[in-house]
Amino acid sequence: MLRGNLTCAAVALLLSPSAVPVAAAQNAAHAAHSSLNGPLPDAVRNATDRYRDVNNAVADGYVQFQGCVSGPERGAMGVHYAKFALFDGALDVSTPEVLVYEPRNGGLHLVAAEYVADAAAWHAVHPSDQPQLMGHLLQFAPGPNRYGPDAFYELHVWAWRQNPSGTFADWNPRVSCVSWGGLVP
Repeated sequence: MLRGNLTCAAVALLLSPSAVPVAAAQNAAHAAHSSLNGPLPDAVRNATDRYRDVNNAVADGYVQFQGCVSGPERGAMGVHYAKFALFDGALDVSTPEVLVYEPRNGGLHLVAAEYVADAAAWHAVHPSDQPQLMGHLLQFAPGPNRYGPDAFYELHVWAWRQNPSGTFADWNPRVSCVSWGGLVP
C-alpha cells in the first residue's frame, strides 16, 4: 500500500504545474546548448556568409591547413582554412582566424568558424585574463598542437551546421570526412 501511494505521489508531482516549467527550462537549456541561434552564432553567420563559397575565403587569404580532421569516436571537425596573419593576441567576431568546411557532395560546405588567439601574444596584452568572444571563454590548447609548437586558445562556433555535442564543442558527430579526397577550390 505504501508503494502504491508513493507511485501516485510521484505521478502527481510530475504532473503538477510547478514541474512543467522545470522540465521546459531543462529542455530549453539543452536546445540552446546545441542551437544554431544565439548572439554569437548569429554574428558568426553574418561575418562569414560570403565564405560559404570557399573560393571567396581563398581570395581573402585563407589557406587550407592539413587535411580533413576527424575523430573516430567523436565525429569530425572538417577541413580547416586558416588565415595565419590573424593568429595574434586579438579576437574579432567579424574576422575568424579559421573557417571550417565539410567535404560533401563533391564540394566544401562551410560548417563552423574557429577563433584562435596565440597564448603568449594574448597574455602579453591581457596578463590575467582568459580570452573570450561575446561572453564565451576560449579553451586552452597547450603546445605542441595541430597548429605547431605554440600554445593557443580556441573556440569553435558551429554557426552553419547543427552540433548535438554543443554549439561550441570541438567535434561534431554530424560532420564527416568520408568523402574527403583532397578537394581544393
